[in-house]
Amino acid sequence: MNFTMKEAIDVLERTPQTLEYFLSGLSDGWLQCNEGEGTWNVSEVIDHLIEGERNNWIPRLEMILQEGESKPFPPFDRYSHLNENSKRSIEQKLLEFKTIRSENITKLQTMIIPELHLELMGTHPAFGVVKVRELLSTWIVHDLTHIAQIVRVMAERYRMDVGPWEEYLGILKKE
Repeated sequence: MNFTMKEAIDVLERTPQTLEYFLSGLSDGWLQCNEGEGTWNVSEVIDHLIEGERNNWIPRLEMILQEGESKPFPPFDRYSHLNENSKRSIEQKLLEFKTIRSENITKLQTMIIPELHLELMGTHPAFGVVKVRELLSTWIVHDLTHIAQIVRVMAERYRMDVGPWEEYLGILKKE
């Protein structure tokens, strides 16, 4: 097992900063591009991260600590952010994400005594029994997944413009 609370918090703290430095001030061309029909643009990914901060990670952790395995988590709608028609700027969204994430890290630090709580279990509506350690590990990998997605979506915007170099740009390789 590689999970440690300190390392987890190191990434959780850096994600909002990373996204803020990378995305603030970019044109809509960068923020609204996607990988085709049914895919998310950069702005929608940030909306999804905000939704997860509100309704996924800490609420599920609280439920494990209060209910254990006795009651499954409420389902998390990974697409609910697409129903909002937000006109907020990327800077406003990033500030909201940063604020909620900071609050959630504070809650996390007060809720968890790592050795004692990491093996506690709750019930996921689709996966069944899950451990606190697995939930927290998934939170970190979820951040990394969406950072990679943002970079990949942005690279896709210039696919046609790189010409013959496309074959050397791994990020543009189709799987």
